[in-house]
Amino acid sequence: MQCPHCNKEVNAYKNPTPTVDIIIEVDSKIVLIERKNPPFGWALPGGFVDYGESYETAALREALEETRLEVTGMKQFHTYSDPGRDPRQHTASTVFIGKAEGVPQAGDDARDAALFSEESLPPLVFDHEKIVADYFAMQRKSEERD
Repeated sequence: MQCPHCNKEVNAYKNPTPTVDIIIEVDSKIVLIERKNPPFGWALPGGFVDYGESYETAALREALEETRLEVTGMKQFHTYSDPGRDPRQHTASTVFIGKAEGVPQAGDDARDAALFSEESLPPLVFDHEKIVADYFAMQRKSEERD
């Protein structure tokens, strides 16, 4: 690869692409979207971080675009970076948790959006089954402490 400024040969590095996912709590349920694009299936709202955008801003943007919900009280949960987590490419997703009110409505890349309890979860794409399981395990531990 050539440097566009000095035309010298430079090494090209292949790095994971940053993404975000968001667990949106509405009452005692979470929001999932049914994806319009491959890989098809149910997933957490989320997507790619745009250049010049913070991860927090990306998570709020993706939540609004895909669910039409305004998220508040957002906190970082965990980062998931298994190279096989996304069949399209190596991504590293920072996952956030936030709250919203109302009924989710599908928008942007979502075919559908709905609320689910832990007992009513559909099969999930990517590594979202693990993310959601980690979230519910954290919730149970928190309830045990209270």
